[in-house]
Amino acid sequence: MATPTIANKKRLVFFLFFVSFALFLLIFRIGWIQIVKGEKYRQLAHIQQTRDIPIPAKRGIIYDRKGTELAISASTNTVWARPAEVASSGKVDEISKKLSEILEMDEKEIKEKLSKKNVGLIKIKKWIDKDKADAIRKEKLEGIWIAEDNRRHYPFGNFAAHVIGHTTDDNQGLVGIEREYDKYLSGLPGRWIKNTDAAGRQLHYGIEKYYEAENGLNVVLTIDEVIQHFTEKAIEDALAKTQAKRVFAIVMEPKTGDILAMAVKPDYDPNKPRIPLDENKRRLYETLDNKGKQKIWNEMWRNPIISDTYEPGSTFKLITSAAGLEEGVVTPDSPFYCKGYIVVSGQRLKCWRYYRPHGAETFTQAVQNSCNPVFVEVAQRLGLDKYYEYIEAFGFNKPTGIDLPGEGRGIIQNKKYVGPVELATISYGQGISVTPLQLINAISAIGNDGKLMEPRIVKELVDDSGNVIHRYEPKMIRQVISEKTAKELRLIMETVVTEGSGKKAYIPGYRVGGKTGTADKIVNGRYAKGKVYSSFVALAPVDDPKLAVLVVIDEPQGVHFGSQTAAPVAHDIIRDSLRYLEVEPKFNEDETKQYEKQEVVVPEVRNLSLKDAAKVLGECKLQYETESLNVENPDAVIIDQFPKPGAKIPEKSIIILYLKKDNNLN
Repeated sequence: MATPTIANKKRLVFFLFFVSFALFLLIFRIGWIQIVKGEKYRQLAHIQQTRDIPIPAKRGIIYDRKGTELAISASTNTVWARPAEVASSGKVDEISKKLSEILEMDEKEIKEKLSKKNVGLIKIKKWIDKDKADAIRKEKLEGIWIAEDNRRHYPFGNFAAHVIGHTTDDNQGLVGIEREYDKYLSGLPGRWIKNTDAAGRQLHYGIEKYYEAENGLNVVLTIDEVIQHFTEKAIEDALAKTQAKRVFAIVMEPKTGDILAMAVKPDYDPNKPRIPLDENKRRLYETLDNKGKQKIWNEMWRNPIISDTYEPGSTFKLITSAAGLEEGVVTPDSPFYCKGYIVVSGQRLKCWRYYRPHGAETFTQAVQNSCNPVFVEVAQRLGLDKYYEYIEAFGFNKPTGIDLPGEGRGIIQNKKYVGPVELATISYGQGISVTPLQLINAISAIGNDGKLMEPRIVKELVDDSGNVIHRYEPKMIRQVISEKTAKELRLIMETVVTEGSGKKAYIPGYRVGGKTGTADKIVNGRYAKGKVYSSFVALAPVDDPKLAVLVVIDEPQGVHFGSQTAAPVAHDIIRDSLRYLEVEPKFNEDETKQYEKQEVVVPEVRNLSLKDAAKVLGECKLQYETESLNVENPDAVIIDQFPKPGAKIPEKSIIILYLKKDNNLN
């Protein structure tokens, strides 16, 4: 055997060290992967071998107080993809093209989604219809799945939009009740988890778990769908007649604080919340950048009834009246004299009818005439401290606590900065700003024998079986004025309608009390010339109030007095609502001769077309309205009516017709 040479020995030693070093590197690399990076690779393996498909919870239904569905979750489909599985199939281009054709999406956009790396599941498109979902299933595309999903739907379109609100594309509440009660409505999502191989096939030895989604709770509102309908119809007509910037109204039940209706026009459709309903505004919207669009969205979605403040004008004189009567500084028959103005600290404050003063009048007549100098004198008799006690007692110094997001609060001047002139102007509703909700809540206290209630918009939370999970009971805040004062003031309010400025709200057979108001509008910190809020507030019937109504018209064109613009709107709301609530009219002798109508029997019009139903009702001397304000199809089928067939009602009464709707979603 030949003896190794020195050169061979060197090569062997070098080779030994090289192999040893290589083994050391391999051992180090294995240790690095197994120990240092082990958790990372375990997670990557878990992602690769696990298919985790979310199962969305069904969002709870929003009902009106009688069980009418105002917001529902409709079943639909969502397309999901697993990019790793699509890539392993080698058919990214083919799958992208197929999906593009079926979903009518940009092929490039789909390909970019399917080409993403190090991701699990990605969403291709939400809320596709059944035909498209079936077409995708038929193609059996690798790495593509169809999962059942829920989409929020509002059956009545823009009905009560500012109360109900709407959701985001991910079914999260954005405004209104949808936002305020999102944690109850949203429920808990479920998941479907299973182990798969690299080709997406389920492993026989793998683990499969299905966590069922827990549906959200249903919310029952205090809103009455029929009264809301009457209210929306009345203010929509007023918006067209007055050409105002906007009109809003609220109807409350004084004894409970329940909001029966809350409406704002113009409004928006929660099914398409980002698209303005007005054609001119829609065209403008399409030209704006994101910042401009955001401004339009905020304007559309903002609820001025709870979020905005305004100077209430003469409607606030009822608060001054309540304080004066309660403290005994004035009685209904107290004498006053109006000379067209009153001088306070050297400043002349005019009556609205300064050019033809009211002259001698009682306090009741002063309320009828809405005479400013009289209310200045009442506030002076009360004094600043006492008057402010009543302003705070009626709840104008803080939010009402209603369960809606974004509630504003009244702007009340600090007492130490209020001098004789400021006290005088506040007495007739200037120099003080309140929200419409604060005002109607205070007026409701007068209708509730002096008891101030907390406004209630939600009655209860119920589950899918109808079990009440939580009930929100009516809550009394405090006794503001005595029952005697409240009754006195309601009788004075009635004379405003029968003898004073509120005659446009007079309804034969029903005792309506009210107060008109016209206040200059503040823009950029100053009174804007020619821009006013016209308003009317009412209680009915005054002997046992079932309704409190506030109507506010923002910037009416032409005639702008609340007595001419807002009072007729309140008249229509009260008339239709009291009939709906089956409050029997009580005609006095003169009204019986002039207004009492002959009773007719309500005919059966269900299952008839709208055109045929209108003909039948017309022959019976009855009028009708539909639950949707804009109906273009005369062949739409009637599925229900109110009142029901066979009921006896006065001729020319209004029958509410409910139309069959197509709830299929695309």
